[in-house]
Amino acid sequence: MKPTILKRKTAALVLSCGLLIMLLVLCGCEAFVRKFTRKPKKDDLPKEEMVLAPEEYKGAAMSNTERFKEYFLFWKSWQDELISALSPGANHKKQVECVNKAIENMEDLKSVLNSTGQAQVEPYLERLNGLKELIAKDLYGGNAYNLRQEAERIKRNILRDLSFAKLKSYLL
Repeated sequence: MKPTILKRKTAALVLSCGLLIMLLVLCGCEAFVRKFTRKPKKDDLPKEEMVLAPEEYKGAAMSNTERFKEYFLFWKSWQDELISALSPGANHKKQVECVNKAIENMEDLKSVLNSTGQAQVEPYLERLNGLKELIAKDLYGGNAYNLRQEAERIKRNILRDLSFAKLKSYLL
């Protein structure tokens, strides 16, 4: 009895090894591998034509009055953003960006005024530039409270002295 059981186990072992070898051969087959690999997605969308000569859109020309009001509004919103950004532990990069944008809009506002109106705007630009230098030096926000008070003071004075009602006679 023992030799037949041994023969059966040997035959089963040989058969399973044969199946394993056949499976490995089939897995190595290129067609088998190709069958089970993902195919790249095809772009069915039509390709866009490249623009060779872009055209610049020129919006409706604004009057100096509208431009003044727009620049003043932009300055005010950036100044408000600066005041809210000047809190202890706030992002220093955000503070610098806000003061730069406020200065940029104040300079744009200055450009729509004649020389007398520009002379009235100049002291406030200097104060904003001074504030910018102080903010740039205050990397860790230790002086944020004082800088915030100065920004609020500048805003209050500009709203009082550079309103449209006071500067409309100096528009170009």
